[in-house]
Amino acid sequence: MQPFYIFVSGGVSSGIGKGITTASIAKILQAKGFRVIPVKIDPYLNFDAGTMRPTEHGEVWVTEDGGEIDQDLGHYERFLDLIIPKENNITTGQIYWNVLGRERKGGYLGQTVEAIPHVIDEVYRRLRNIADNTQAEFVIVEIGGTVGEYQNEIYFRAARMMKTKGERVLFVHTVYLPILKHLGEMKTKPAQQSVEVLGKLGIQPDFLMCRGEKPIDEVRKRKLETFCYVPKERIISDHDIEPIYELPLILEEQDLGNKILKQLGLQPRESKLDEWKSLIQKIKNSKEKVRIGIVGKYFDIGSFYLTDSYVTVLEAIKHAAWNNSRIPEIIWIDSKEFEKDEKNLQKLKSVDALIVPGGFGEGGVEGKILAIKYARENNIPFLGLCYGLQLAVVEFARNVCGMKGANSTEVDLMTKYPVVDLLPWQKKILEESNYGATMRLGGQLIEIKKETLAHKIYGKDSVIERFRHRYEINPEYVKTLEENGFVFSGKSAKDEGIMQIGELPKHNYFIGTQAHPEFTSRPLRPNPMFDGLIKATIK
Repeated sequence: MQPFYIFVSGGVSSGIGKGITTASIAKILQAKGFRVIPVKIDPYLNFDAGTMRPTEHGEVWVTEDGGEIDQDLGHYERFLDLIIPKENNITTGQIYWNVLGRERKGGYLGQTVEAIPHVIDEVYRRLRNIADNTQAEFVIVEIGGTVGEYQNEIYFRAARMMKTKGERVLFVHTVYLPILKHLGEMKTKPAQQSVEVLGKLGIQPDFLMCRGEKPIDEVRKRKLETFCYVPKERIISDHDIEPIYELPLILEEQDLGNKILKQLGLQPRESKLDEWKSLIQKIKNSKEKVRIGIVGKYFDIGSFYLTDSYVTVLEAIKHAAWNNSRIPEIIWIDSKEFEKDEKNLQKLKSVDALIVPGGFGEGGVEGKILAIKYARENNIPFLGLCYGLQLAVVEFARNVCGMKGANSTEVDLMTKYPVVDLLPWQKKILEESNYGATMRLGGQLIEIKKETLAHKIYGKDSVIERFRHRYEINPEYVKTLEENGFVFSGKSAKDEGIMQIGELPKHNYFIGTQAHPEFTSRPLRPNPMFDGLIKATIK
């Protein structure tokens, strides 16, 4: 079957929610029984998101096959419960890399290599390969950024060319309708101008997805119909909701799925969303709160305070809380507060559980260590993710094992007790300044020790979780740590002596992992480590 391509673009502003919209459209079509695969296009020249700052670009999503990807692929995986490969994230850097590589190998002998047609042809080839490799009936392609940006124009041109060449293409344009405070009225002019810019690229949208604080009304729909030439029935309200997982149901109420099928010449189908509806009902029926403190450092950028750096951790907490009929209340705690004044640790008295997520570098590290010490000594349920486990080991080495000044060599190269250190092969990589895609990445098999907390919560002898790190627990100190009561309950199946899960058995719930279990959490299947954390707060 020749696939259908649905291009989801955005106007007015970045960050208006194209990713959630794309995931929701895909979910509806999946619920109608179609094979669906989403793709995210990022117009930056980076090859991938691996070397970008979390406070600038947001969290880096890690795929099962080791890709360091834009966080929107996380939304796709959570909504669709699919394992999506790294090839489904296309960047301009990758496109030019492939074109220039082909040119160097004589792939264009006798030709002048140009953006049109060669770069556009490469975009087309990548999308067609994804469709062929997955046998998808629908390929949902989100184009990053906003229409009118120079850097993403090649993707709009590629989409238009695909339609010209006979591919079955549909355009969904996401626009923002602001409500100006001094007027108290929803305005459509930014959306109109966005559609006009899209038209200059030769594209007329089939659907308008109207983002805003409130649902779009009939007055605004008629205005957009008049000025954007989109029939009123294909102007869809995509307003703010909580939880975001309700959006497929909101769109289904407007019959978006069948409207898409009709536009493509297909017969209507019923959407099977019963499980999804039950989830939303359970969320709305939950009454009791659970307060989870996240001690991080990737919050501040300029004058603003952001949480996108930890979006997947946040979603994993929600999944686990909802599974236990709890309303999650997230307490964002900047670890640098504790470094300024240890009295600020009293803030931790108000939380039911504590999470120290992943990170890099020395900033805020001592504050995180102080928070971990507080959780250990006060029996607060604790979950350490990647750097969180490493710093839990540092804290235990210092304050229980008597290794004064113990540290990670990432923070202190001259530490007397390097309880966390680079593996030899990682040292070689960094000496060569080879930073891109060289960490331990993607799905790795962990062997779990029986009669441990890890074995209890997973209920199995081995598990695959996703990784993204360079530094490991130093094998030279494992014996000393365990003699003092720290239990390493999970180790790598392929690297002898590399510890991947650690815990304190006498504690209410104190566990950490080198992995990022948040990446495998789903709304209907919360990750066991997060689920165990919530259960510990209830107990």
